[in-house]
Amino acid sequence: MIALHPQYIKDTNGDKSLVILPAKEFDALMEELDEIEDIRLFDEAEKNDDGERIPMTDAFKIIEDKRNNK
Repeated sequence: MIALHPQYIKDTNGDKSLVILPAKEFDALMEELDEIEDIRLFDEAEKNDDGERIPMTDAFKIIEDKRNNK
């Protein structure tokens, strides 16, 4: 778990409207979110896995062809 030390800025009504985090804490939080997103994408891909596989060289060619056709 990341230790966060937020500072809050309140609006004219006294409600919290903004949060300030030290840059290192923000960066660590973003890395954690990125890792969670990777796990979510893996889990989603695993659910949709039909067992079909293609050689890596073919996959690279498909990716390159898609890039060139944009």
